[in-house]
Amino acid sequence: MHSTGADTWNLRALQKAALGIVGAALVALAGCASDSAAHSSDAGGGTPRAGGTLTFALGDEVRCIDPQQAGDGAELTAARGLVDSLTARDPRTGRLGPWLAASWQASADARSFTFTLRPGITFSDGTALTATTVKAAFDADVALGARAILAAGYLSGYRGSTVLAPDRVRVDFSRPNAKFLEATSTVSLGIVAPSTSARSAEQRCAGGIVGSGPFVLTSFTRGQQVTQTVRRGYAWSAAGSAHQGQAHLERIVFRIVTEDGVRLGGLQSRQFAGISNLTSQDRQALSGGGGTVLSRAIPGLATSINVNTSRPITRDRAVRLALASAVDRTQIIAALGPGYSAATSVLSSTTTDYTDLHARLVTDAGAAARSLDGAGWVRGGDGIRVRGGVRLQLTVAWFGEDPVTRSALELVQQQLKAIGVGLTLRPVPTSGALATLKGGDYDLVVGQSSTADPDILRIYYTVEGLNAVRLGDGPLRTVLLTQSTQADPAKRAALVSQAQQHLIGDGYAIPLFEQSAAVALSSSVHGVVLDTLARPLFYDAWLS
Repeated sequence: MHSTGADTWNLRALQKAALGIVGAALVALAGCASDSAAHSSDAGGGTPRAGGTLTFALGDEVRCIDPQQAGDGAELTAARGLVDSLTARDPRTGRLGPWLAASWQASADARSFTFTLRPGITFSDGTALTATTVKAAFDADVALGARAILAAGYLSGYRGSTVLAPDRVRVDFSRPNAKFLEATSTVSLGIVAPSTSARSAEQRCAGGIVGSGPFVLTSFTRGQQVTQTVRRGYAWSAAGSAHQGQAHLERIVFRIVTEDGVRLGGLQSRQFAGISNLTSQDRQALSGGGGTVLSRAIPGLATSINVNTSRPITRDRAVRLALASAVDRTQIIAALGPGYSAATSVLSSTTTDYTDLHARLVTDAGAAARSLDGAGWVRGGDGIRVRGGVRLQLTVAWFGEDPVTRSALELVQQQLKAIGVGLTLRPVPTSGALATLKGGDYDLVVGQSSTADPDILRIYYTVEGLNAVRLGDGPLRTVLLTQSTQADPAKRAALVSQAQQHLIGDGYAIPLFEQSAAVALSSSVHGVVLDTLARPLFYDAWLS
């Protein structure tokens, strides 16, 4: 990353994602038999029927309804039905397919992307989708600057868009941007009508959104409710959709309900047809049936401990690998409960180009102890090892007061103590997270991020980004920078795999667990799907 203002904001936005402030990092859950890794609601209620109002309770505030300025999971969920994107990720297969764009091409250096648009698409105000409107939408996204929280990162290095024909547009970047194609499937780069592109940021946030999506915004009361109605004549559904044509539902009402108990009570009393942000207690209460719980692992960085290689003790690869061998993920998952799974790489298993490295993440406390013995670390009277008068005492920084992370780290603390390593837990306020990461004032630091694209590895682990493990030039940096310039999916996947192997093989990162997001639906709701970012989609939804 270069030190431009836009990139500085990109780091802030991505760090917010890493802290669970941006994206779909919902509270993970204690499970029940009815939702074993499901991400699609039961469609067995018969033939889909049209009509009806689905009331869905969101657990977080919706302060802005503009897809480009939306900053968290609730806002992005509410905005998804209003706008379509150039491409779509099939929720079931994860494959990238057409939506507003019928086809696309990427230059070999990942600096230029050309899209050919589907014919006959219009915005809800009757304006036709053309290459000119796509250009205007992207130009307006960039003009929003720091307010376009996620879009600004996706469009980093944007040089402009060129209209090649009424139905063909080329998007150019000043430097390689391999993540852009993936980003064109997100709601954050959803295409808005020219009337929206011309509005101010404040007007857009307050409800001035016109899109080509299957629903139309009819009212928005900040912090209270979002109401959408079906778009008549909609006929350009995304790849992977279960049907064609307009949405089945007549209306969706998103209610903002931040109290956990109120959401659950509303679902049980049928005041709400669905709720988000389930707690462990919610899952236990719903385990007797009466509805459906959909859950899906959140893509991005698995929750991991990152090791600062610039510190005298953790500079030693033998020490880093001993720490990794001592961590027992099975014990951690048993304590956290259903809704969590052992991480098998630094990327979660639902992330693009994830590589399964579980065979390299073996717990062997005996081997870890022997490795430290061989490196000259001798147990002291209190059980903590000493070498040359220096105690093997480390500090791990983690952000916020998340009780799940604390519980996991307390177990790691016990596991490391068993091999003679002292571990001090140092919670850091969310406001100090970026400064901590950029300053490197830690031995170990916990990281997690919600994103579908593996370029998050470059953001976290290179000197151009957050540099969580404090490495300079070397093999890891080379592969991470190269993958960001590689437009060929197969070649990029191979590079991302190499990066994951470097991170684990050299003990730079110690993966702990993956987290799931979940929603609960009443038995009358069918056809809801969790997208690849674990957010609910309502285009195929219907009520029985």
